[in-house]
Amino acid sequence: MRHSLESLAAFAQVASEGTFSAAARKLGKSQSTISETIANLEVDLNVTLFDRSQRQPALTEAGRVLLGQALQVLAANDRLNRSASQLAEGLEPRLTVVLSDTFQSETFDTMLSQIDQRYPALRFECLIAEYEDVVALVQQGRAHLGLMAAQDDYPPDVAHATLAELSEIVLCVGRGHPLAKLPSVTEDQLKSARALRLSTYELGDKEAEPAYSTWSAPGYLMLLEMASRGFGWTELPRWMIQRFGQDQLAELKAPGWPRHIRVDAVWSRRRALGPAGAWLLQSLTGGQAPGPEPGSS
Repeated sequence: MRHSLESLAAFAQVASEGTFSAAARKLGKSQSTISETIANLEVDLNVTLFDRSQRQPALTEAGRVLLGQALQVLAANDRLNRSASQLAEGLEPRLTVVLSDTFQSETFDTMLSQIDQRYPALRFECLIAEYEDVVALVQQGRAHLGLMAAQDDYPPDVAHATLAELSEIVLCVGRGHPLAKLPSVTEDQLKSARALRLSTYELGDKEAEPAYSTWSAPGYLMLLEMASRGFGWTELPRWMIQRFGQDQLAELKAPGWPRHIRVDAVWSRRRALGPAGAWLLQSLTGGQAPGPEPGSS
């Protein structure tokens, strides 16, 4: 490489400050050193970066183009240094989070942005599952952290903490479904129509068969697709309807609906979360993730 990071930093600083002297003060160097650094960089790149014909140096057209690329190089170097530092301090190379669709999408977007900024070296993996499947993935060690609709009980090796936000679940059908034409529906009317319901992989054949007609799927998005096509009524998170099915679905009015449910974060007591996982848990719940139980492996 014909140019150093130091010379690119000097280039960016002069462009930002507007003068060689101001850049020199910011960088703690003499003006002559900065002027020489820029001159050598121009020789290395074979372009003129600054027009020096005026009282203050101004970026040339080539300088404006190369400034953007120089800033990208400096930003990449900063990410490299931060990543190396985090890995040296014990950052886990990979964090896997299994999400239920009851977890609000807006919060998820914020979570991803924070992880990207805070842990650039982290390999982040996101899985989608519901209920028993979330717990099973955490118990198996396939996921480090899970976010799911709260349950009354968890296995003894699974710890949990409740998020501040509630998820809103609504009843809905396709706009062409007969139930969509009713001002409100009763439990008997729902039982007389096909229900589209969640059925997790873990529960499988252990789940009791309902006394009414059902189709099932392991995820809300598939239920949304079925309902949109008029195959029955279902329960869906409101955020999902608003984002993916607002034009195809109608909300049903029924006693006790919509429902607001708690969302829990779950993790294994047998395996301590790494720095990124512990930070994510704390930022979501305001709590502190414990380490593994004494004597656990």
